Amino acid sequence: MSSPPPAEPGTVLVAPPARVALSTAATYPATATAFELAAKFGYDGVEVMVGVDSVSQDPEALRALSDHYAVPVLAVHAPCLLLTQRVWGTEPWGKLDRSREVAAELGASIVVIHPPFRWQRDYAKEFESGIAARNEARDEVGGVVVAVENMYPWRAGGREIAAYAPSWDPRKAAYEAVTLDLSHTAVSGSDALAMADELGTRLVHVHLADGTGSSRDEHLVPGRGGQPCAELLDRLAYQAFAGTVVLEVSTRRATSRDEVEADIEAAHAFTRLHMVAAINTESSA
Repeated sequence: MSSPPPAEPGTVLVAPPARVALSTAATYPATATAFELAAKFGYDGVEVMVGVDSVSQDPEALRALSDHYAVPVLAVHAPCLLLTQRVWGTEPWGKLDRSREVAAELGASIVVIHPPFRWQRDYAKEFESGIAARNEARDEVGGVVVAVENMYPWRAGGREIAAYAPSWDPRKAAYEAVTLDLSHTAVSGSDALAMADELGTRLVHVHLADGTGSSRDEHLVPGRGGQPCAELLDRLAYQAFAGTVVLEVSTRRATSRDEVEADIEAAHAFTRLHMVAAINTESSA
């Protein structure tokens, strides 16, 4: 990992008010381990990926972990993956509303949601208006905001399949709040920096991970793929980004607990290193 150049005289390095969190997906399916390692390596909190494991679905268990490790839950990722189709019921709006309630109960400020699968026709048809209505009613659930995540087209046999509706690209909708995932921009072949710029103030949440441009959603440790992870962090620092940067990295290929810890520590160190702004205090006003 490269170090930033030495600061010139009169320059101070300033970190933005953004918080750095660890996704429980990084230790899936061991939700409790994410809390433990977030505390060990100095993360500001966790994002709970609601999955098939019972702990991720249980707000009382999550609160107990948060209290035990003194690590707050900053965000909740709603159960919208194929393998979580039956978690918290099968009705998609019910699953999202349950996620909002749990987030409010745990003191989290963001719920992350994927756009509907194309075959969820009724849900997809109402998705934009339904998300808007829920964000307008955020005060009813402790101010929790729903942030729609960018996805990617599926590929099979050299063909692209439009798996999401109304679109995998949140720039094509008027969502108030968006989560930008850099592993997903790698799969879609999108310019992550251009997407961030176009989203502007609608970008409220970041899933930081890397990718090589493979058709697989890799979620590599930042710096191990081809995405502009460092450049995005630099821009967020200069913009005084006040949201949360979540390290949603995969450690499933790790062969030992030591390797898991090394990846999670490296992801955190990369983020802290690059998310700083060099401010010249001697420049004239």
